[in-house]
Amino acid sequence: MTEKKTYHEEFKVSGEELLKKVKEVIAEGNVRKITVKGKDGKVIVEMPLTVGVVGAVLAAPLAAIGAIAALVTECTIAVEREK
Repeated sequence: MTEKKTYHEEFKVSGEELLKKVKEVIAEGNVRKITVKGKDGKVIVEMPLTVGVVGAVLAAPLAAIGAIAALVTECTIAVEREK
């Protein structure tokens, strides 16, 4: 049985770039989980993603991230991907 390996990436973005970057990362594929952290490193929101999550299922989490973007000036997006 082949075990899937995961790797992590982090992106520092401003609040106004947050939603755009999250959508971009999701569109790239192979994403297992997205975590948004504040400037202080504390987790603001975690969004686990599974293969086949599309459209309307993502609407609520993306709306929440949009609301968070209005409140933060700088944050980090941590992305867990499968190889």
